[in-house]
Amino acid sequence: MQFASKSAAQLKAYWSKIIFTGKGQPPREVSPSEKVKKVLADNPHLIGYIDHSEVDANVKVVLSSR
Repeated sequence: MQFASKSAAQLKAYWSKIIFTGKGQPPREVSPSEKVKKVLADNPHLIGYIDHSEVDANVKVVLSSR
């Protein structure tokens, strides 16, 4: 499933279904952006979402809406 093009309501519905059927758990939520960047910088196998203005040398962009 492609998540980047989904609305917040669509993501919530998707994860509600996954949780209800016992097939998984949603990814953890982290905020603010500074904490997200630290978590991502500490583990290069993770993917996170931050505002484009927050991107710096500590994170790598894999998909941008720009």
